[in-house]
Amino acid sequence: MKIPRRIAQTLMGSLKGGVVPRVGLQYVTVGRAQEIDALLRDVEIIADGGASFRFIMGKYGSGKSFLLQLLRSRAMELGFVTADADLSPERKLSGEGGIATYRELSRNLAVKASPDGGAWSGILSRFLQSVTGEISSDLPEEEYRTAVMDRVKKILSPLGDEVGGYNYITVLTRYAEAYLADDTEHMGACLRWLRGEYRTKTDARAAIGIRTLSIIDDASWYSHIRLLSRFVRLIGYQGLLVLIDECVNLYKIPNRISREANYEKILSMYNDTLQGVAGGLMIVLGGTPRFLEDTRRGLFSYEALRSRLSDGRFVMDSGVPLKNMMSPVIRLRRLSDNELLALTLRLRSLHAQYYGTDEAVTDEMAAAFLK
Repeated sequence: MKIPRRIAQTLMGSLKGGVVPRVGLQYVTVGRAQEIDALLRDVEIIADGGASFRFIMGKYGSGKSFLLQLLRSRAMELGFVTADADLSPERKLSGEGGIATYRELSRNLAVKASPDGGAWSGILSRFLQSVTGEISSDLPEEEYRTAVMDRVKKILSPLGDEVGGYNYITVLTRYAEAYLADDTEHMGACLRWLRGEYRTKTDARAAIGIRTLSIIDDASWYSHIRLLSRFVRLIGYQGLLVLIDECVNLYKIPNRISREANYEKILSMYNDTLQGVAGGLMIVLGGTPRFLEDTRRGLFSYEALRSRLSDGRFVMDSGVPLKNMMSPVIRLRRLSDNELLALTLRLRSLHAQYYGTDEAVTDEMAAAFLK
């Protein structure tokens, strides 16, 4: 299969640097068929208005990040909005660091037309172009603007049922007004609010011109993820996929109270999705087995999560390694020798398309794997 040169170079550069590429993953995907099928079934549930929460657990180098990025790519092809972030000492889920995670998710917001992130402007433009296309351009200017704004408010009205929905509707409406007036300054101010970039209410109110406006902060960021998932479905997308990797950084939080507050946030997100409260939202967390199973500092130290995430008795008592794709936890095992050989040969073929290779080297590699 001939791979576009730009994608091939990106793949080779990323793999050489030891990082997961964000494009072209389908060309080097080997194994993981069961895991991919299970996740794509969840994606179908989201498209039908359901919700899903999954944990991808595996040791360092097992392919967690690769699987998350592959899922991200597939979801965008199916008409989903995606957002991904890696946790760090500065980015958490609760307390100080929650808004930093939200900002990273917003920066990486992506759709098929903007796969590299920064999709907020494109999403809003698509929404408003769709609305204006429904209104006759033959109307007098003032009637046209009124008709457009009435339609915008009608589409956004269901968001009022959510926590923080009033502010969300207000900012989106103000953005629509600025869009019709070609007021780039206020459009930019509204985008900054949606991306969680304002530090104080005073700054946000002065920039957007709404005296009662609050801001997205450490305490409210997840509510705005739920609002975003509902908003994108209202305007024609299939749903929102949120991918959060490197969750082992929560395990490393030294303060027990702070660590448990983050685990409580995970429990809240888990309950919202599986109880059907957050329709159209799929959340996937990636971490190591220690982050999950350590009964002193991991998720299993939080009893409410341990009872929900522990393997079933049948799996634990079977005596053989089983894959339970119905569980919220998907555990990644190492690729088989044959899968590693297939991966190596694919990479060799990819390299050969643009740089050439020595056939004897490939034969030696195959012989080494098959001994």
